[in-house]
Amino acid sequence: MIFSTQRYAYLCEAVLSTKRAQELNFVKGETDVKTFPDGERYQRVLSEVDGQEVVLIGGTISDADTLELYDLACTMVSLGAASLLLVIPYFGYSTMERAVKHGEVVTAKTRAYLLSSIPTTAMGNRVILLDLHTEGLPYYFEGKIRPIHLYGKSLVAQACRELVGEDDWNQRRFVLASTDAGRAKWVESLANDMGVQVAFVFKRRIDGSHTEVTSISREVGGQYVIIYDDMIRTGGSLVGAAKAYQQAGASRIASVTTHGLFTNEGLARIRNSGLFTCVISTDSHPNAVENLRQHPDGFLRVKSIADLLVSKLGEI
Repeated sequence: MIFSTQRYAYLCEAVLSTKRAQELNFVKGETDVKTFPDGERYQRVLSEVDGQEVVLIGGTISDADTLELYDLACTMVSLGAASLLLVIPYFGYSTMERAVKHGEVVTAKTRAYLLSSIPTTAMGNRVILLDLHTEGLPYYFEGKIRPIHLYGKSLVAQACRELVGEDDWNQRRFVLASTDAGRAKWVESLANDMGVQVAFVFKRRIDGSHTEVTSISREVGGQYVIIYDDMIRTGGSLVGAAKAYQQAGASRIASVTTHGLFTNEGLARIRNSGLFTCVISTDSHPNAVENLRQHPDGFLRVKSIADLLVSKLGEI
């Protein structure tokens, strides 16, 4: 039985519409959620979950969404769910995954602690996390909940294939690039899987909010450069990297991301830079879906993670 928080209802529908979900006899769970005038939220689980294996889809995209996920999960366990599997397509708070200054709150860790405190079902609790910004985040979960880090490499490869076309894909005539050296290891792993060259930029920090590109790791002159970043927020780092690749002679530049947040007019910033032919994002974050709805001109393409999720759910 599959449930979702309000903002992930679109992904729940996408999962249920897959052929594999229908073969596995997945059933949609129903909830009632509304808000009182004072802002307090009312929630009720309408479907009978006693003895059911329950999947709950919801991201920690805000404090309110995190608490909605937590409250529903706790209630489902108290109603007798046999097992609980949380699907968190986007785990927020990754900016605060470690403390730099004394006394800083490591929010990613405290949110993992919160979700770890959900009462345990008879068959145990699990959580699926997709393309985490920091590899160590699963270790923040504790107790009896079991984290599963799901990688979206196949989705990135499919997006690259769509961007370059069959001929250039077969000949591997493109370069997979990253926004900075900090993400180079992950991008290099992707590039090795696809059998293509990898490039990344070196940066020097000027002050607290500005950096400058000092060099690029390889020659990209005349090449189609596809920049992969696990998460695009304001688009500032992405645009800065694209400028460096363009100045180095890249013939075309596109971008692929797992988590398209596009905050603070991020998509407009990328579009208005004039550097990109296209941006492809998954639907792991509701903002990507909303931006596509508002700007259906083809510059942004959104690919669903539904098949990837259902494939994993079928395994476990």
